[in-house]
Amino acid sequence: MNILRIIFNLLRFDRANWKAVGLCVLTAMVFWIFNAFNKNYSTNVRFPILFEFDGEKFTPAQHLPKTINVNVSGNGWDLFRKHLGVKVPQVIIPLERPNEVRKIVGSTLAPILATQVGNLKINFVVTDTVYLQIDKRDMHRYKLAVDVSGVTFRQGYGRISPVVVLPDSVRLDGPESRLHSLSDSILVAAEFRNVSENFRHDVEVNFPGSEFVKRNPPTAQVIFEVGPVQEVGRNLKVTVEKNPGIFAQDSVEAHFQIPVIHVSDFLLQSREISSVVNGKSLRQNKVLLPRVLNMPTYAQLLRVDSVHIKAN
Repeated sequence: MNILRIIFNLLRFDRANWKAVGLCVLTAMVFWIFNAFNKNYSTNVRFPILFEFDGEKFTPAQHLPKTINVNVSGNGWDLFRKHLGVKVPQVIIPLERPNEVRKIVGSTLAPILATQVGNLKINFVVTDTVYLQIDKRDMHRYKLAVDVSGVTFRQGYGRISPVVVLPDSVRLDGPESRLHSLSDSILVAAEFRNVSENFRHDVEVNFPGSEFVKRNPPTAQVIFEVGPVQEVGRNLKVTVEKNPGIFAQDSVEAHFQIPVIHVSDFLLQSREISSVVNGKSLRQNKVLLPRVLNMPTYAQLLRVDSVHIKAN
């Protein structure tokens, strides 16, 4: 009972006494923290890294690592600041022949790091391997082509002129492995919806790995005329280049998109349009789509029937 009475009396302290008790506890905690932080500890710290090389001759072909994880020992205050990201030094890793280095074993970086981390002691490098891909810088000019399949039109409208891209080429400056993997022309894609007026838009010159390449210019202007169109179907005679007589039909149905202002001209010129198939490339139980030739420049092929082999 005496113990309970003592506890009860403590709980009956007035507000002034509770403030005094709280201040004592806070002071004790501060002294404990300062004493603890003045000791030495070991922990992992992630340091930002910068690879130093001749940027006029070389350039990254992949994203370079931005940090490296290192186990260090040091004063508690220093480690606490580094853990919070305060005053963490950037570590510089020099590369004399960067295009010849594809990976760096983490343990070999300890001597380089030791001179750049201040009062901290390097115990070991936690990051096992650092992977790099830095190439010689190269420069080429490429033709530009346009894919307008992503452009949709309002009902009854369509493209009524050839597609023009300005400029017709782009100069690329970047890692040689990226540039050498490209074809002779770069395809830019135009994607717009419900178009009913003449088309003139800037489209980004984009391709796999373009984030590592300087593009001049970075965009190209795609231009073509838009107007009323009409779908026209015609029956085309099939010409067989190889193995004549193996197909079940000698004509196919083809459908074209024609500008309304050229429909009458198309009906007169459609006799010159032909379709060709190569019978040598046909295998048993297969079909071929014929190539449609001699179309007027204003006509667009929408679809054409396939050609089937004769049944045995």
